[in-house]
Amino acid sequence: MKINISPHIFFFFFVLLLLIPLLASSAETQVHIVYFGEHNGEKTLQEIEENHYSYLLSVKEREEEAKSSLLYSYKHSINGFAALLTPQEASILSEKEEVVSVYKSKPRKYSLQTTRSWEFSGLEKAVPFKTEGRDDDVLLKSRYGKNVIVGIIDSGVWPESKSFNDKGLGPIPKRWKGICQSGDAFNSSHCNKKIIGARYYLKGFEHYYGPLNRTTDYKSPRDKDGHGTHTASTVGGRRVHNVSALGGFARGTASGGAPLARLSIYKVCWPIPGEGKEEGNTCFDEDMLKGMDDAIGDGVDVMSISIGTAKPVAFEEDSLALGALHAVKKNIIVACSAGNSGPAPSTLSNPSPWIITVGASSMDRSFIAELELGNGQKIWGQTITPYKLKKKIMYPLVHAAETNQCLPGSLSPEKVKGKIVLCFRGAGTRVGKGAEVKRAGGVGYILSNSKANGEELSVDSHLLPATAVGYTNGLKILNYLNSTKNPMAYIAPAETILEGVRAPFMAAFSSRGPNIIYPDVIKPDITAPGLNVLAAWSEGSSPTKMAIDHRVTKYNILSGTSMSCPHIGGAAALMKAIHPSWSSAAIRSAIMTTAALNDNTGEALSDAGGVEADPFQFGSGHFRPSKAADPGLVYDATYKDYLLFLCSNGHNNVDPSFKCPKRPPPPNALNYPSVAIPKLNGTVTIKRTVTNVGRSKSIYFASIRPPLGIYVKISPPILYFNHVGQSKTFTITVKAEEETASKMEKGKYLFGWLTWNDGHGIYSVRSPIAVSLA
Repeated sequence: MKINISPHIFFFFFVLLLLIPLLASSAETQVHIVYFGEHNGEKTLQEIEENHYSYLLSVKEREEEAKSSLLYSYKHSINGFAALLTPQEASILSEKEEVVSVYKSKPRKYSLQTTRSWEFSGLEKAVPFKTEGRDDDVLLKSRYGKNVIVGIIDSGVWPESKSFNDKGLGPIPKRWKGICQSGDAFNSSHCNKKIIGARYYLKGFEHYYGPLNRTTDYKSPRDKDGHGTHTASTVGGRRVHNVSALGGFARGTASGGAPLARLSIYKVCWPIPGEGKEEGNTCFDEDMLKGMDDAIGDGVDVMSISIGTAKPVAFEEDSLALGALHAVKKNIIVACSAGNSGPAPSTLSNPSPWIITVGASSMDRSFIAELELGNGQKIWGQTITPYKLKKKIMYPLVHAAETNQCLPGSLSPEKVKGKIVLCFRGAGTRVGKGAEVKRAGGVGYILSNSKANGEELSVDSHLLPATAVGYTNGLKILNYLNSTKNPMAYIAPAETILEGVRAPFMAAFSSRGPNIIYPDVIKPDITAPGLNVLAAWSEGSSPTKMAIDHRVTKYNILSGTSMSCPHIGGAAALMKAIHPSWSSAAIRSAIMTTAALNDNTGEALSDAGGVEADPFQFGSGHFRPSKAADPGLVYDATYKDYLLFLCSNGHNNVDPSFKCPKRPPPPNALNYPSVAIPKLNGTVTIKRTVTNVGRSKSIYFASIRPPLGIYVKISPPILYFNHVGQSKTFTITVKAEEETASKMEKGKYLFGWLTWNDGHGIYSVRSPIAVSLA
């Protein structure tokens, strides 16, 4: 049978066959970051970009395609570019000798000043920790962080906040090279002598999600979300009197840690389309890396980055680690949040040793809303809702038994109208559950922690009278409900309490070690206040960030390692002002080795349930900036030391100008202010070097609190220093004691401490030790 095919149809199928490979190639195109290492300083910015473009021309068929595929050219310190590549194109580029690495971009969710946290940490009037003979005023010594420049890598800024006024500030430092980028509701007039720079980056975001919906965020450095404003003001907000959250909670004088520091804003995080709820934001690798590269070029001294991942990320895919390594080479201090994936172990993000990784703990302030049950039992809960029950009477109490998650649309108005409703945490948001109670006609809301949340309470500005209780009290309420036919309850109005609050304790959400990317480094490094922190807020967002919440507030209370990270950023700015010649490693060491291990009652740091915490939760302890300013000794490290560390971990071409030795030193040789020995088998001896930054002529004595069943010897046990700047090296020998080794659980970590004391009670330089057996 003969079939006649029209020439037109034949031509259509012929063209289609030609297009199929191109369409397939286009469908596979993804953003990749191509990394070359460090710039050699011989080329102009224009020449660098042209060089990057030439690499794209080598794998793209047309010039137009090469131009349109280039998203960013990293040209200040980081040498590389972000571009749209197919897997085949990425593979070809990765094979080129001068290319260090090529990796795909991934979106990262960031987790989510203060009228109390800086006082609690010893910078202001209230000093809950023992000063051990020193009451030096760090704020005066540092001149309040004057002229130190802090880069905030986050979601932008609300520039009208009083926390960012520039009254009385002098001229912008001449070394500053940044810009004030205009955009939606933001122009050069929104920068001043406090906010000296502002930029935004969304090419990666828009490639993944399409054009930004400009009703959900500003295409500019302006902060719609609130997160960036909160972290920026915690680092370096000016002193603002008589501020509070909605309803007058936490009233006091707001101040950042370094109130005279200059701030530069790099907006890299944007709302996920369709989310419209808490935690609905994301930051892309290529956008973050460009922000960090610009911050290095602009001349920042410190970077505060409250961005992390839900799970640890390997170095070859970790843009924050890559950007931070280049920053540290320029002696820029980088502080990052540990993440909010606790209390599960091995969950922390930002594991690299050149980053200060920050966990979250509490402070001595509560927002008590007492719950009274019909049997007379009284239970303390916490909230910052401004709403109160209309009458001081008992109301019917019900448990959302058919759906204790209280998810949207789950509650029946017939069962909850006019009643107080008990819900348990789990799926959904804390505020969202209360919104569901309100929708169904409930008059009040009790939010109980689940077993996983324990007794730690993050407060929220709920949309109705409400209080939050710990898991133990949640079970008490549930038992009462099941013990009577007519359960009743009353929620008292909340009030701010500053007395009798035991603190700090570790927040349950704070991500934990051990460090599974670099097991020879204890992470986090330090903990700082991250639970219920008050700071400036965006007036473009409600306090709950929910679409149904139309309230506006200038200050808001949030919890997360995002809140603890800028505390270390602010402390680092003060240290930089006092010790401008110190390396970023020395400043990190000072912050770590002077940290507190006890709470304000003198007891050991604990978790939210009262169980003693360990260095995989708090690192070296709770930060004390007043002590860090004069640490006595520091453990210093250089950029080359970090490259050697990377060599020992199998990363051989991070910097093309540096060649790894055939036998690099072991990872534990890095001169870090803590000691981790995973899978101990036999005897291990490592070296550490300390540099005298205290008194010129001084003697230090080693003291050891070894891990249980582990033998630790320090040699020499006494260090003599004749002048400031002198360094001394010592060894730490570790082995398991024969009698107990056989009884110890393999792989389980045991903890101890190494301390150098000066014998006069002035200096105590302490480092944690973590050991597991093979």
